[in-house]
Amino acid sequence: MPDRAAVALILVRMMQASHTLTLDQLPDLVAEHAAEAGLYDTALFVTDVRESVLRRLAGSRGETARQVFTVRGSLPGQAFQRVDVLPDPGLAGAGGGRRRWWVAVTDGVERLGVLRADTDSDVDEEPAREILRDLASMTALLLLSKRSFSDHYAQMVRTDAMNVAAEMQWNLTPPTAYAGNDVTVAAVMEPAYQIGGDAFDYAVNRTVLHLGIFDAMGHDTTAGITANVAVAACRNARRQGASLAQTSKQVEEVLLEQFSTSRYVTGILADLDTQSGRLTWVNRGHHLPVLIRDNRWTTELACPPAGPMGTDLALPVTTCTEQLQPGDRLLLYTDGVVEARDARGREFGRDRFVDFVRRQHAGRHALHETLRRLMAAVMEHHDGQLNDDATVLLAEWRGGHQEELTP
Repeated sequence: MPDRAAVALILVRMMQASHTLTLDQLPDLVAEHAAEAGLYDTALFVTDVRESVLRRLAGSRGETARQVFTVRGSLPGQAFQRVDVLPDPGLAGAGGGRRRWWVAVTDGVERLGVLRADTDSDVDEEPAREILRDLASMTALLLLSKRSFSDHYAQMVRTDAMNVAAEMQWNLTPPTAYAGNDVTVAAVMEPAYQIGGDAFDYAVNRTVLHLGIFDAMGHDTTAGITANVAVAACRNARRQGASLAQTSKQVEEVLLEQFSTSRYVTGILADLDTQSGRLTWVNRGHHLPVLIRDNRWTTELACPPAGPMGTDLALPVTTCTEQLQPGDRLLLYTDGVVEARDARGREFGRDRFVDFVRRQHAGRHALHETLRRLMAAVMEHHDGQLNDDATVLLAEWRGGHQEELTP
C-alpha cells in the first residue's frame, strides 16, 4: 500500500475531481481513487433517517443489486454503531488473497453510513486501518457536499412515505449529531416520517452553544408550519443579538402575528458557555430540562415557566442559570417520549427515560448511539406507532477534554 503522503495526494485529487460530480457519480469516484491507494471493490452504504438500515448507494455504472444491511445485527451495523474499522472474518474479498473491511463514514460524530473495501491479505493491519479512515473521512465530506441537492439521496434514506410536516422539519433542522468546542450534541425525532409539531435547534457561536426544543400545538401540517415559524423566528432574533428572554418574546410576537392565539408552541431556549460551563435558559411552558451528573445523580432544572409562545398570557419570562461540571449531560425532550403508552396503557415514563440514557452511557455508547437505542425502545414500547411526536436533544459538556469528543 502507498505511504501516508501518497494517500494524502490521492485524496486531494479525489476532492478536486468531485466539484462537478453528482451524488450518483460519487461511488465511482471513490472506487477509482481507492484503487490507487490499494483498496478494492469499494462500496458506499448510507443510513436511513431512523438509522435502522444501511443501503448501498449505487454508482452510475449500473449496479443492480440493492444491498441492504440492518444496523442492528450485522457487521456493517456494528461498524456504524461503534464508529470503528472492523475486519470481516467470514467473508473474503472479490479476488483471491484479499481481506474485507467495514468502516464508519462520519462527519465529526454525525454518522452517514459505512464504507466497504478490500485489501491484499498480506497488508499490515494498522496502515490499512489508517488509510480506510482517511478514505472514509473524505467520502463523508463529499457526500455532505452532494446530498443537499439530490432527491436520490432523500429517497435512499427513507424506508417509508414522509408527510409534508416531516419534509419541512428534516430540511429545517441541523444535523442530528455534532461535536466541537468541548461539547457534543445529539438529537432524534419520531415518528420520523410523520412528524407533526416537534422541532429542535442548536447552533455554535464562538464559545456559546445555543439549544432549543419546541412542541407546537397539534399533530398536522399546520403544527409543522407553526414549529417551523417558531424555529425561524428564534434564529432570526438570536442572530440579531437578542437575549434568551427577548428571543422567546419575539417568537411569540411572530406566532401571534401569523396565527393570532389559535396556535402556540412550548419550548426551552438555552445557552451554554462552552468555556465556563455556565448554562442559562428560559422555560416557555415546557417540560423541565434534566441534568445527569457522574451518570448517577439526576435532577430537573427548575425555572419559573412563562406561558407557551403564542398564547399572549403576558407572564414574566425568567432567565435561570446552572453551573455545569465536566461530563454533565443535559436532556431536553417533548412529552411524546415519556407519555408513549404500551398496550396496557402504561407510560414509558420520565424515570425509565432517564434511566435508559444513564445505562447506555455506562456502556460507553456515544450520545447519538444512545438516542438511536432510546427511540427504538420508545417505539417498541408503543408497538411501533406513536400517537404524539417524541423528540430528544442531548448535550454533554466535556469541559476541557476536546480530545474525547470523537470516537
